Amino acid sequence: MVIRRVLAPRIDFGALRRELGLPESFPPEAQREAEQAAAAPPTPAVDRTDVPFVTVDPAGSRDLDQAMHLARRPGGGFRVRYAIADTAAHVPAGGALEAEIWRRGQTIYLPDGNVPLHPHTLSEGAASLLPDVDRAAVLWTIDLDADGGTVAVELERARVRSRAQLDYVRVQADADAGRLPEPIALLPRLGALLTARGLRRGAVNLPLPEQDVEPDGDGWRLVLRPPVPMEEHNAQISLLTGMAAAEIMLAGRIGLLRTMPAPKPEAVLRLRAAAVPLGVSWPDGVGVGEILAGLDPARPREAAFVDQAAELMRGAAYTAFDGELPEQPAHGGVAAAYAHVTAPLRRLADRYATEVCLALHAGRPVPDQVRAALPRLPEVMTATDRTAGAASRGTIELAEAVLLEHRVGEVFDAAVLDVTVPSSNGRPRPPGGTVAVDDPPVRARCAGELPLGERVRVRLVTADPTRRTVLFERA
Repeated sequence: MVIRRVLAPRIDFGALRRELGLPESFPPEAQREAEQAAAAPPTPAVDRTDVPFVTVDPAGSRDLDQAMHLARRPGGGFRVRYAIADTAAHVPAGGALEAEIWRRGQTIYLPDGNVPLHPHTLSEGAASLLPDVDRAAVLWTIDLDADGGTVAVELERARVRSRAQLDYVRVQADADAGRLPEPIALLPRLGALLTARGLRRGAVNLPLPEQDVEPDGDGWRLVLRPPVPMEEHNAQISLLTGMAAAEIMLAGRIGLLRTMPAPKPEAVLRLRAAAVPLGVSWPDGVGVGEILAGLDPARPREAAFVDQAAELMRGAAYTAFDGELPEQPAHGGVAAAYAHVTAPLRRLADRYATEVCLALHAGRPVPDQVRAALPRLPEVMTATDRTAGAASRGTIELAEAVLLEHRVGEVFDAAVLDVTVPSSNGRPRPPGGTVAVDDPPVRARCAGELPLGERVRVRLVTADPTRRTVLFERA
């Protein structure tokens, strides 16, 4: 794994916060309710503190939603225990805190500090699954057969205790050295098994490197980090749980799904056509997801193909239903029905989908308050998804512009990821596209005739931090 880092000077993210209208603090009454909840945490009657859970998150995280324990199942197969922070048990119904959480919708992450869905008193304290403390959780126990197929699902509120807070880099190193701790020793085997099942049913995952801005002393660094295998394995446990939740809600005819149309056949045909000039082999009978899984985005032509494939992943939405099942309940990327239930500290929707599952699994009516919330959630989550996306893009664009501000006129090596195509009405557009610069790790627009998937030399013509704009031209 190669991580590219480039130091950037001090950056003021205040203008971006103001532009997005992000709140600076919680209203006093909401904060007071959070502190009261933290001072008197819930104590579920079911005690599962004997299970040695661990958490696996990015290094330095404090809002820990999930804790995991994997084991062999008696008689063969696997047993997945997945504990999820119980936010509903910490938030008083109808109070100022709940109202503020609805206004925020989800946590917005910025390099100089996140804008949390819940006050830090809860999200990084009393509700977070931090190590060596008892916590209230919603515990999913999912039994799988030897091929990774789900054979049984149990769901309960329980008291749990994480034994260790692990991070992806450390876990990957332990996996490579064959010394994973017992609670997740099976994760590479199980993650690979679940990934293979997903590819067989048509799941699509884009192997894109993560671009991020991280603090570095008095300044910041722009980081391009490819995903490590253990991140994908960990994500498979969350997907498994989300699919189990969707099945419970569909059987009960009420819930909130994360949906996305399957890739359109004509879009797949266009992608297959793009594979030929990019030198990507695509045998007959092999699905898009299987092709993408075998690519290396560090290679320019394969990176360009992955970028083209991103066009298939459009139209994600939250779909609420009560009584009548959705016409299109599946998520095209997962190739199955799927629901968000594993990140309630960070996403409002997860809390309510979880409450639906708890009620249905226990054979109880879904609480009126939860039922009434379902039709309101898609609009709230869609709006806050836009804000989160704008914050992420704005952060990267600002860091890139600051980093390059004094390098206008210089020439850089780059790979061509995308090229301009004529508009839908046939009007000509100036030639250009998107390039990924080698060093610093910047992705930006570039003017001029560009050969898709090839390496080129580009000249920086604009780097404007005020407008968060970077532009190159073919050298």
